[in-house]
Amino acid sequence: MKKITAVMLLFATTSVVTANENADHAMHQADVFVDGSTVDIDPEQIKQFTSDLQGGQVAVVSVMGMVCDFCARGIEKTFKRDKSVAKVDVDLSKGKVLIAFDTEEPIDRAEIDRKILANGQNVTAVLMLNI
Repeated sequence: MKKITAVMLLFATTSVVTANENADHAMHQADVFVDGSTVDIDPEQIKQFTSDLQGGQVAVVSVMGMVCDFCARGIEKTFKRDKSVAKVDVDLSKGKVLIAFDTEEPIDRAEIDRKILANGQNVTAVLMLNI
């Protein structure tokens, strides 16, 4: 009887693990890998993003590895915690992150890279624009 119980418990545990792996795969099944460095910057998007800002700088960050909305929201939350950030917009479909800083001081590119990397993605390019 103990052997039958052990075999049933092993089978049940294996089924749960397989179900979890399948659910994780299904969550990303429709995701499309976008290499943000290959997409041109949309001037209209920049204009709309900066329309309510006065002064400061905008970092246009090309990100590789954003595959789902969860990735995008993680990046957004990370930068919203930074007191020098006035606004953040993540464009998952183009692999771009727009970050408006309310300072005239030079922006630390390494800090942007670190925050994106901590979220699980990689920065491929950063373009700084003065508003």
